[in-house]
Amino acid sequence: MFHPRRTLAALLLPLAAGLSLAALPAQTAQAAATLTNGGFESDGTGTATPAGWSTYSAAGQNSASFTEAGGHAGSYRLTHWASTAYKVETYQSLTGLTNGSYKLTAWVRSGGGQNSAYIALKNCGGTEQRTALPVSASGWIRIVVPVTVTTNQCTVSINSDANAGNWINVDDLTFASGTSGLSIKGADISSLAKSEAKGGVYKTASGTTGDAVTILKNAGMNYARLKVWVNPADGYNDKAHVLAMAKRIKAAGQKLLVDFHYSDTWADPGAQTKPAAWAGHSYSQLKTDVYNHTYDVLNALKAQGTTADMVQVGNEINGGMLWSEGSTDNWAQLAGLLNSGYDAVKAVSSSTAVALHLAKGGDLSGTRWWFDNAVANGVKFDTIGLSYYGYWHGTLADFQTTLDDAASRYGKPVYVAETAYPFRLDSDDTLENIIDLSSELVSGYPATEAGQLAWTNAVADIVEAVPGGLGLGVFYWEATWTAVTGNGWDPTDASSGNGWENQALFGYDDRALSSMAWFSHR
Repeated sequence: MFHPRRTLAALLLPLAAGLSLAALPAQTAQAAATLTNGGFESDGTGTATPAGWSTYSAAGQNSASFTEAGGHAGSYRLTHWASTAYKVETYQSLTGLTNGSYKLTAWVRSGGGQNSAYIALKNCGGTEQRTALPVSASGWIRIVVPVTVTTNQCTVSINSDANAGNWINVDDLTFASGTSGLSIKGADISSLAKSEAKGGVYKTASGTTGDAVTILKNAGMNYARLKVWVNPADGYNDKAHVLAMAKRIKAAGQKLLVDFHYSDTWADPGAQTKPAAWAGHSYSQLKTDVYNHTYDVLNALKAQGTTADMVQVGNEINGGMLWSEGSTDNWAQLAGLLNSGYDAVKAVSSSTAVALHLAKGGDLSGTRWWFDNAVANGVKFDTIGLSYYGYWHGTLADFQTTLDDAASRYGKPVYVAETAYPFRLDSDDTLENIIDLSSELVSGYPATEAGQLAWTNAVADIVEAVPGGLGLGVFYWEATWTAVTGNGWDPTDASSGNGWENQALFGYDDRALSSMAWFSHR
């Protein structure tokens, strides 16, 4: 992925949350083994303490919690809002539970701006589990919170620590047996080898120089993604460098995703240029080229004891690959090329998962069109990867809709192949950053370390909530691509700048950012 062009982010329209209501007398919630009034339909509008629920505010601000019209599925919802700063908790205690694994599911919206806004499961016998409410002013988003109950009880808690005018909506909560979590907490570190060769340095948060792979692992990263170019102009991201980096990744106990671009340079929806060595080849020859190149790289990885765990046959192939022969204008030929790659992967290792990767993670119709055609043309694949950048690819709600649909429609696990977010807007080299204006940001997510962390966690939370346990996880794109002279975006131009260093997970002082905490996601 690389976009040397500028795209303005669409700003979400704020949604009025309703009027604050006078405090009503608190009701005594009846503890039960099942969640009562999870859809807030029992009371209509204006109830400060809905049936089955309790409200608590140390500052006597119970009226900041109330029911009102405008539910997710039904007629009503729970809202937290006040015209002044407030702290309020709406909670329900469950008793008589059979010990084991449970999962809370809720539909939420938030205008953002709170010090914190989250749903928690607490007093369950183990560590309290929380999921923050994503900032989504218009579309409802489903989030989950898993917990292990060991004391036959658990409390469902909806919390706001908010500033004046901040609001959340919560609705349709369910509490049932089950669990959730992410198996992939990864990052693309394709830029690392060249960065190090050009003098790039990586430090821990406290300033100790170290190995970037180790620093990322210690933060919780468990999966690395490496791109492969056929014969790149700068010599990097080729077979030899992938082999060397794979040894480091596997030595750190991490899994490996190999991302084949089938090009000598960047492949994305706007460019799928054949490698120079394949330029004059027939379609039949290109199928052999794809097979041989894929097999060669993967078999060499296997031979050195670093077998790939997942492989992407193509990178952001919305318009196909190896243009023009492999364009989506000719699905039969594209299918042949993709299956050639699939067959090569499985010939090396039958247990290696094969992914197909599209950009535009919020584009429901486009994603359906592509995969419907792939299935109709007999394309073989094991999993679906989507790039999702919130400043280009639609709202978080759009993304959830698309991701959920891909998982259910094709019955395949899904993951985020790429996401990122800026922790600042200014540049650390002479090239203007791709995202460098506040108007380009996603509403509610500032260009700070905290904003970067909140964004990545929001994306991860949506993947975790994919029904059926089909959400695998997230790869953060180019975590190590700091501004280092000679390691610019253009492999043919040593003086080209980066444009992405403000979205790395290492700061301009080379230290690990606090936003690396997203790797410790469930």
